[in-house]
Amino acid sequence: MGFGTNCRLICALAVLLACSAQFTYAQRAFPFIFPEERTIRVRDPSELRPAPIPNTPPPPTVSNLEDLVPRHFTLDEAIRSALANSEVVRVLNGVSASSTGQTIYDVAIQNTGIDAARAAFDPTVQANNSFNRIDRPSNSNGTAIIGNRGDNYNFDFDLSKKTVTGGTLNLGVNATPSKQAQDPFILQNPTFLNPRTSSSAEMSITQPLLQGAGRAANLAPIVLARIETERSYFQLKSSVQALVRSVIEGYWGVVFARTDVWARRQQEKQSKGALDLAEARLRAGLVDLADVAQARLAYHNFRASLITAEASLLQREAAMLNVLGFPPYETDQLVPVTPPQTERVTPEWSELLQLAQERRPDLIELKLILEADEQRLVQAQNQALPKVDGVALYRWNGLEGELPVGTKLTSGPGEFTDWTLAVNFSVPLGLRQSRANLRQQELVISRDLANLDQGVHAASHIIAGNLRNLAQFYEQYEAYRAARDAAEINLRAQYAEYRNGRTILLNLLQGITDWGNAVSAEAQALLQYNTELANLEQQTGTILETHGVRFYEERFTAIGPLGRLGHGRSYPGTTTPDLNFDRYPAGERPSEEVFELETPEFPSRRRVLPTMEPLPAP
Repeated sequence: MGFGTNCRLICALAVLLACSAQFTYAQRAFPFIFPEERTIRVRDPSELRPAPIPNTPPPPTVSNLEDLVPRHFTLDEAIRSALANSEVVRVLNGVSASSTGQTIYDVAIQNTGIDAARAAFDPTVQANNSFNRIDRPSNSNGTAIIGNRGDNYNFDFDLSKKTVTGGTLNLGVNATPSKQAQDPFILQNPTFLNPRTSSSAEMSITQPLLQGAGRAANLAPIVLARIETERSYFQLKSSVQALVRSVIEGYWGVVFARTDVWARRQQEKQSKGALDLAEARLRAGLVDLADVAQARLAYHNFRASLITAEASLLQREAAMLNVLGFPPYETDQLVPVTPPQTERVTPEWSELLQLAQERRPDLIELKLILEADEQRLVQAQNQALPKVDGVALYRWNGLEGELPVGTKLTSGPGEFTDWTLAVNFSVPLGLRQSRANLRQQELVISRDLANLDQGVHAASHIIAGNLRNLAQFYEQYEAYRAARDAAEINLRAQYAEYRNGRTILLNLLQGITDWGNAVSAEAQALLQYNTELANLEQQTGTILETHGVRFYEERFTAIGPLGRLGHGRSYPGTTTPDLNFDRYPAGERPSEEVFELETPEFPSRRRVLPTMEPLPAP
């Protein structure tokens, strides 16, 4: 090819490059070139993957309350249902529930990091094969331009492995057969081997002596991966603890709401009776219209309070269904039948602190963070050392081929060898960056030690608050129980007095209000006490153990290191909480019956009311 031909090729290439600068034209000429993104393309939401939705009727409201078939539901069953539906862990937030962001898959996902860290020590195999033809023009004969074509094949094989001490072992094999086809000058050389095959096999080791050396520094990534898996496990455990506590809180919340609805319904009935009595007394001319108006006002206010209580019950039931993983509508009405605990519990302060120090997941996570910091400190100390590597290499060389006269030559095994012993040294003067990293890691450990101390300090104050709450709620329960008895006596007396015309209507209405509020307050105090017992177990980190909840690894078959050529291996797929043990008594009546719910005007069975005794002198 002459000079003119080369010029034409260069000009064509320049034109092609100029055209490629304009993407519009380049895309027409070369469809495989993607255009620039000059617009924002957003798909219609209907084109996205659909998500399953529950196929249930509309949820009940205060305007369309239905008479559902009651189904007794114990607290143990509630916890069991929540654990069975804990693929995504939910917790109670007031009268609603939300996801914690933790799932049963997180620990298994984090666990794969251990194998990823171990991969640094897996052997690596590399094999390169290349077939080459080289045909360059030359004037080796001095009279004309002729070709100098050569064909060769190159094979490189390398097997390397990193050791736990930081060294690298290497085994390499190379073979390069080649043949010159045309050059007469070379072909007529009596000492030239054609074809010829050169080969070599070598073994080498490179061992760091300072930086990068040692088991601790090289195994630190695996230890860190294990620590991260443990952290993920205890984060999941913390979420499941909050789930169990939320179920208990939601369960007692439903019991309180049912009790409150009963009390407000009785208030409505009582106020309706007072209204009927006032209207009868008006017809008899014993009172004026103001009494009737006042009675009617009180009746509608009590009716509004009942609607509010019914709405609160629906909200608490919905929150309970949400935490349990149930749809918003259930064909059966879940009726709590586990009675709340009415006995006082007196925990041991020192034992609570010891349990919290050992069992609280957040404190355990702080301890794991410190362990991870110590591993990173080992790495930082190692990186702050000079780099000194010892190198040893031994190579066996071979050559074989054929002379122009047809004689074949072959080197003997082990006849030609190379070896190398070396020590390589390098260090940044001052080691400024690595020493800064080391100093930073030492400060990080000091900071995380302070965080651990603060965590224990905060936990002790939280537990102290739990104990104060337990005492407060129980004392309030006893006080409200006595207040309810007094309110019941007062209501009966006020009803009789008003019916006989010896008191005003306002006293009767106030008695109705006081009695209903006392019933509600007694239930609220006792159920807050039971909820606080669960809070105390959560704050000490023992709520799962006391309910018999354990975690187990759900296994699944996945492709292992050998890929599809190997057998499927079982790996953790999830870390699932198992079902809880029965802990609470399963009553045969609704839980609110523990408060002996009876209507003072028309009791189904009369309670023995305490006699009114004078209060002790202060």
